[in-house]
Amino acid sequence: MQSWTPSVENSLRHLLNEWDPIGVADDVQDEYDCMLAPLLRQLRGGADQRMVDKFLRHELEHHFGLDPLLLRPETMAARVIAWWTAVGKVERTDGA
Repeated sequence: MQSWTPSVENSLRHLLNEWDPIGVADDVQDEYDCMLAPLLRQLRGGADQRMVDKFLRHELEHHFGLDPLLLRPETMAARVIAWWTAVGKVERTDGA
């Protein structure tokens, strides 16, 4: 099981800021921090791409008031899963 370290959290923050569904990440670096803990909990619990997509869609629609179809949460979910898989490989290599 991957760790939840500050570097992992910062890496996920960076990924969410790259996605930047409401277009404010250049000015507000912590805008998506509300998604960090829930996403990391889901990932540590074994969430798959479908589950991450469902979470992102819910957040976009109910928290941010956006239309999820235009923001392609399924693509972001794939990126999050790929990132999480890579984080696990790095940690195993580093012995963490």
